[in-house]
Amino acid sequence: MKVKKFMAASMPDAMKQIRAELGKDAVIINSRVVYTGGVLGFFKKRNIEIMAAADSNKEIEQKPAVKPAAIPAASNHFKGNTEDSQFPGSGTSDELIREISSLKQMMSSLAGGKQISTVYPEAIRKVMQLLNEQEIDKSIQDQVLQVLLEKWYLGGAKAKAAEVEAWMQEELIKQIEDIPFCGISFTKKYINVAGPTGVGKTTTLAKMAAECVIKHKKKAAFITADTYRIAAIDQLKTYAGILDIPLEVCYTIDDFRQAAEKLKEYDLVLIDTAGRNFRNRKYVEDLKNVIDFEQEMETFLVLSLTAKQKDMEDIFNQFSIIDIDKLIFTKADETSTYGAMYNIIHKYKKGTAYITNGQDVPDDILTAGPVDIVKQLMGNKK
Repeated sequence: MKVKKFMAASMPDAMKQIRAELGKDAVIINSRVVYTGGVLGFFKKRNIEIMAAADSNKEIEQKPAVKPAAIPAASNHFKGNTEDSQFPGSGTSDELIREISSLKQMMSSLAGGKQISTVYPEAIRKVMQLLNEQEIDKSIQDQVLQVLLEKWYLGGAKAKAAEVEAWMQEELIKQIEDIPFCGISFTKKYINVAGPTGVGKTTTLAKMAAECVIKHKKKAAFITADTYRIAAIDQLKTYAGILDIPLEVCYTIDDFRQAAEKLKEYDLVLIDTAGRNFRNRKYVEDLKNVIDFEQEMETFLVLSLTAKQKDMEDIFNQFSIIDIDKLIFTKADETSTYGAMYNIIHKYKKGTAYITNGQDVPDDILTAGPVDIVKQLMGNKK
């Protein structure tokens, strides 16, 4: 099979080139709009880039060409960096016919917006099923599957399921690897932990404090602004006693500034905030009346993995009135679906500091990077 990329100013011009070089039986594999040239980002020229294929042995049965009108709706399943290439390991003409028939069916289904899972190779269908089960956003699935299809066919269409799964993991990692991850950076003195009610902020803060004191040998202290729940203050007092660190309770921003002065000799001050109804923006704005965000501060937004993705997005948007540095995801042990975590990271370009997976302090907390997030998706939680 001969595969070639064409560039033209319009679809009719491209079709003329394809018929002239590959013949009337050529198959359109993919098309997309590209912009070239220009000066400083302006005056770029719009072109149509098309990937087409034809049987070099001319033994493929006569089939009607894909109509130009259907081409723009197709997804970009193949990207070519060379002008002329062939599928390695191509087999008999019958096999080539089946491959082209499958590709035609796929492109037709894409153009009509229909379910297309049945036209993928089995190894890729398994990956699709995993992505669907984990509730990965459709736009991300499309990007990953484009890469998988390209590797599958350019690799001779004979990769095993394990290899395809490895490709998928590599692509998922690649899509978020440029986002800053890691836990407490130790570049700022104040660590603020914010979030809605019931996500486990106080317990998570205690786990973070234990890591700072025990592992990093830092001189740490607590400030709590969660004065709405007496139990929360008592809980933090218990943790402060165990870790042998001071605790200051703040009701106003003046209290906060006085507490900051008392704790000026400490390396790190971890702040527990009140969990309120995130749908009421006023409650989020109230944080500014108690905490001095002008201080050198690192803020972590805590989200529960048992929440719906839409709720997570609403929470993020409400809390975005304060600067959010990283995310913390809790209750990983209470769900088997982690796609929302990946989707939120991908959408808002905010890395994860920690994932918690239980109530034990100082245990049940993991630092998280791109590889850890993808492992969680794949069911490997170690």
